[in-house]
Amino acid sequence: MSADGRGLVSQAGAILLWETMRVTGLSRSLPESLARWRAPRAVHDPGKIVADLAAALALGGDCLADIAMLREQPALAGPVASDPVVSRLVSTLAQDGPRALKAIRAARERAWRWPGTPRPAPAAARSSSTWTPPS
Repeated sequence: MSADGRGLVSQAGAILLWETMRVTGLSRSLPESLARWRAPRAVHDPGKIVADLAAALALGGDCLADIAMLREQPALAGPVASDPVVSRLVSTLAQDGPRALKAIRAARERAWRWPGTPRPAPAAARSSSTWTPPS
């Protein structure tokens, strides 16, 4: 990106998300944890697809198809799976829900164990009365 408008991306805030995933090791642990759901000749890694879905959600998306905002900016997100590929992965993960969630949580746990990464309080310890939504 530059001040003259060349190389401008409208979703530049996603860079922080991917850099955080890289630094914490989540960009390695998600693909490792989700490897069992990767089809033998798949082009797109399930871990990258899940990370892209999380980024799309963080950038204001509210459905699977909103991953298209990342696909439109390959310099920012790299290769992004097509809507049918994303949908098939979500269906596959949903069919194996408990095991898929366990794998994703294991990847998250590895990222939280990264030195210097603050671990959030368990959900049970957080009170809705102490959280204020952004205005």
